[in-house]
Amino acid sequence: MSIIVAVTGNEAVANALRQVNPDVSAAYPITPATDIMQRFTSFVSNGKVKTEMILVESEHSAMSACVGASAAGGRVMTATSSQGLALMWEMLFIASGLRLPIVMPVVNRALSAPLNIHGDHSDAMGARDSGWIQLWSENAQESYDNTIQAFRIAEHMDIRLPVMVCLDGFIISHSIERIEYLEDDDVTNFIGEYKQLNALLNIEHPISYGPLILPDYYMEFRMAQNEVMKKVTGFVLDVAKEFEKISGRKYGLFETYRLDDAEIGLVILNSAAGTSKDVVDEFRNKGIKAGLLKPRLFRPFPYEEIGRALKHLKAVCVLDRADAFGGSYGPAFIDIATSLYPYSERPTLINKIYGLGGRDYLPEHAEQVLNELVEIANTRKLKTVKEYIGVRG
Repeated sequence: MSIIVAVTGNEAVANALRQVNPDVSAAYPITPATDIMQRFTSFVSNGKVKTEMILVESEHSAMSACVGASAAGGRVMTATSSQGLALMWEMLFIASGLRLPIVMPVVNRALSAPLNIHGDHSDAMGARDSGWIQLWSENAQESYDNTIQAFRIAEHMDIRLPVMVCLDGFIISHSIERIEYLEDDDVTNFIGEYKQLNALLNIEHPISYGPLILPDYYMEFRMAQNEVMKKVTGFVLDVAKEFEKISGRKYGLFETYRLDDAEIGLVILNSAAGTSKDVVDEFRNKGIKAGLLKPRLFRPFPYEEIGRALKHLKAVCVLDRADAFGGSYGPAFIDIATSLYPYSERPTLINKIYGLGGRDYLPEHAEQVLNELVEIANTRKLKTVKEYIGVRG
């Protein structure tokens, strides 16, 4: 049974965290993620969760406290955005290197300088290779659902890795949508009781965390961490199947929209996918076989599965809400290109950078890109591979 509500994305995520009822949380406020922890701390104050909230002086300290609490044997979460995530940089690698199943909603926001508090993906993209699992969300419903599933994925005894749940700043975090909450008991049963692994506070079995590893074993350690990452996609799908049973909502590694028989397609993350789907429908109504792929699991990136889903198209545009300065192309484009590299026959790829610093992504932008893809599919000629769209003339 579900409860239908009208809430913001931040409120939905905060409620998911309340239903999970973690043992410990340490957080530091930063726009536009502040509202998540503000709401959650009210649950703590009102006795609606048993969580121990830790007062800290920065986001670096927040993640440090989460690392300690998780290593001690607790179910742990926090939330952040933008500069806050950047300040955690050192601790992100420690959390993943120590195999600690911390869950962290990241409300995506542009990085300074110049100062900008609005949404783009530069924060999470900058941390994409820090060893954290990343789930991305199109709307408030997906943000809520991904947050709940993140705990099951992170805490699997064969995984034990931290998870970021990404949602677009303001566009999702502060917009009110109709979503469906699960019953508290359903979430409790789905998450299950937390199982400790190598807890520091287990004095019967003393262990050491974070020892010095010199060149004789460091590579083996990293290879072992990489082998764990290879298992993640299978467990993400297993958790999604179980979640579908209690929610009726289906999730995969990515979502395809009218892609099976498509000749041209868009690849786009998070909230802009919804706008793009409407324009894909308009092109279909004109007899043009357009489609869309929206990644959900971005780390580890499902190269084989996405490559198979896209290889039959004639032309594809990957739209990035972040740029990899000096890397020539946007971060999502680089991974999509890699997924298609093994195929001798593959679509022509182009890359568009859009929506930086909260710049609106409009239906006309999707229409512009799809028209360009139609021309490329017909002529196989490219004007340019990478281009910024929606900028002032």
